[in-house]
Amino acid sequence: MTHAVRATYRLQLNAGFTFDDAADVAGYLARLGVSHVYCSPYLQSAAGSTHGYDVTDHSKIDDELGGAPAHRRFCAALTEASMGHVLDIVPNHMAISDPTNAWWWDVLANEPSSRYAGYFDIDWDPPEAVLRRTILVPILGDHYGRVLEAGELKLGREGDEIVLRYHEHVLPIAAGSVAHDELDAINGDPDSLHEVLERQHYRIAFWKAGDRDLNYRRFFDIKTLAALRIEDERVFEDTHRLVLSLIEDGKLDGLRIDHVDGLRDPRAYLERLRRRAPDAYVVVEKILEASEELPEEWPVEGTTGYDFLNVVNGLFVDSTAEKAMSDVYVEFTRAPADLAEMVRAKKLFIMREVLASDVERLTALLVEVSENHRRYRDYTRHELREAVRETIAAFPVYRTYLDTRTRTASPQDVAHVQEAIEEAAARRPDLAPELFGFLCDVLLMRHPAEAAGRIEDEFVLRFQQTTGPVMAKGVEDTVFYNFNRMAALNEVGSDLGCFGIALEAFHDRAARVQERWPLTMLATSTHDTKRSEDVRARLDLLSEIPARWADAAMRWRSLNERHRAGGIPDRNAEYLLYQTLVGAWPLAPDRAVAYMEKASKEAKAHTSWTDPSPEYDEGLARFVRAVLDDREFVADLEELVEPLVEPGRVNSLAQTAIKLTHPGVPDTYQGTELWDLSLVDPDNRRPVDYELRTRLLDEATAGDAASALARMDEGLPKLLLIHKVLALRARDPEAFGADSSYEALWATGPRARHVVAFTRGGRVLTVAPRLTLTLEGEWRGTTLALPAGDWTDELTGTTFSGVVPVEELLDGFPVLVATK
Repeated sequence: MTHAVRATYRLQLNAGFTFDDAADVAGYLARLGVSHVYCSPYLQSAAGSTHGYDVTDHSKIDDELGGAPAHRRFCAALTEASMGHVLDIVPNHMAISDPTNAWWWDVLANEPSSRYAGYFDIDWDPPEAVLRRTILVPILGDHYGRVLEAGELKLGREGDEIVLRYHEHVLPIAAGSVAHDELDAINGDPDSLHEVLERQHYRIAFWKAGDRDLNYRRFFDIKTLAALRIEDERVFEDTHRLVLSLIEDGKLDGLRIDHVDGLRDPRAYLERLRRRAPDAYVVVEKILEASEELPEEWPVEGTTGYDFLNVVNGLFVDSTAEKAMSDVYVEFTRAPADLAEMVRAKKLFIMREVLASDVERLTALLVEVSENHRRYRDYTRHELREAVRETIAAFPVYRTYLDTRTRTASPQDVAHVQEAIEEAAARRPDLAPELFGFLCDVLLMRHPAEAAGRIEDEFVLRFQQTTGPVMAKGVEDTVFYNFNRMAALNEVGSDLGCFGIALEAFHDRAARVQERWPLTMLATSTHDTKRSEDVRARLDLLSEIPARWADAAMRWRSLNERHRAGGIPDRNAEYLLYQTLVGAWPLAPDRAVAYMEKASKEAKAHTSWTDPSPEYDEGLARFVRAVLDDREFVADLEELVEPLVEPGRVNSLAQTAIKLTHPGVPDTYQGTELWDLSLVDPDNRRPVDYELRTRLLDEATAGDAASALARMDEGLPKLLLIHKVLALRARDPEAFGADSSYEALWATGPRARHVVAFTRGGRVLTVAPRLTLTLEGEWRGTTLALPAGDWTDELTGTTFSGVVPVEELLDGFPVLVATK
């Protein structure tokens, strides 16, 4: 590794922010104090991509970002600024909607005989006879026959090739299928065109057919992203050759592995990657549930930080308010707040309506497995399907990591499978208990290898690749927009059943991170978060004022009844809107409408992306605009929000200080070094004003803590805090490294629960306040005994020692980071 990774800064690259733009801000980022620029994926992606996760060519730098020449200029700028580079890569899938994906194009043109047929996870022999040795391509806006007869399908020329065009879609026509001089005649005759299409190695179909009949694995529910068989050594080499060469050339220091749970065997993949890049910094995008630990045998530095994000956010949620916040939610929405039942129902919905083809593929495998065990051969396909669906619905984590090579399962994996099986059996007494016992034995590989055979192993591996997408789509992308008790907690990787975290649990976890994953990434905002760190920091305050919030919410419901029509929006969406306005205020109507459209479509209660309801969509938009045009409501909203702004900023400074000094590598998401009230993407990928940030950094460093606080509205305190602590990390990296230590400190006195304090390496001290609204600025004799020695505040220069009143420690700045 050319540069040791001590702090990263995430940049989202796209046609509007290219390599040259990134090179232009390298000097600013170096002065801010980060060691590594952490880039979104930048291998060649689909035309117009705004995120880079739709790769079409792994051997090429994206042309829309400036291509290889601009990439070289970017790397040179980083070298000149003495910074390193971490890249987000996508090993799970590729975009197939763009003809620039030569591999997929070759497969469509040449079927299983294509040299790339084994690169994609395609079922060439599905139960449906019409799809054998054929790929389903569900791109049509209506049924095939209607589209064909309407003349919307046309043959044409693309260079020397003959292609099929359907609106923006282009597909190859196999060589020899038709002569160039026949095109006009065939295009004018639906029967002749149908005959040509029947000779292809794909079957175009109505887009809805893909939910149930798709015969290739995809990324979640996105049919235009086909999964790769990255476990194949050839596929690994061809997809990683460029990235590995960048590492070997010293242009790249680390990798973020996108969607590691989608891979067939994450551990085997990571071990292969580590062999090829032994010194690279590697973190994985992995959602850890509350009871879950990252597998210790994985050769990585840790996760991308969603686990930390939710833990640190929980510090600022008052757990004593859980019942009060639940009560007002139920009263407002007039709906039961049964989270467990909602999770089950939404996961079943996703398996029935969105990921049905994945479940059917599992069912087909389980039918074969049961045929090999005479005791279970008489269970019907329906019974086997229901057992699979119910078990996945009950799965408590994204997936297990059973090793079919050694036929071993960790105690953690065994516990998760058994928990799911027991709950599924209890939920479905109409299915034989013996059937669930059989499924449990299969999933835990309890049958002897010679009896299990290849099909049983295949079922286990595919089951593990299916539970994650169901969890992601059913819970994070559906439940999180339906269970709106407290929106600040509805974040990627969160446990909605956990309302806040105790100080003891926070410190225990931090010590464990220092021991096991001292270089894991620490995030508070990402490109995937449903609301930015500063929105969450303000919304957390509602848990400290549940009665005031309840009064306001019920008052707004009555006041805005005049703007509702036909029951639109539903009360759940209305409740989410009010929380969103509190957290992100001031919020322009266009952004509010766009956010609520996304939230309602993700909730899938009245409308969705695939089955939109124009009546509901238009009614919701009208309501949002009417509410924001209502002066009486806006005045009332601002009366609630105004006293939350400063405490919300203190919360933000507190979580920032904790992130910057907690065990791990802190990441700053683009733009969040100042106050940032962004909502879910694409809102959080808005352009960042780096000229402003450069100027403010100059002004912040030219002044002191007091002058920064005087410009609170501009975000100078946050910018100065980040700059000062990153400078400290650069000056004393050992205090924060793998061989450092973490030690909790405990305040004493009536306000002790409001203090988060710890030391790193015995020479860096962090003190931050929490639950500041109920604190009301009164520390009432609460003190903190500092470890021996003199401790100097990095921001104010004040020195402390001995037993110090917390009020004095935080007098010059809302948080304290001190050294001795």
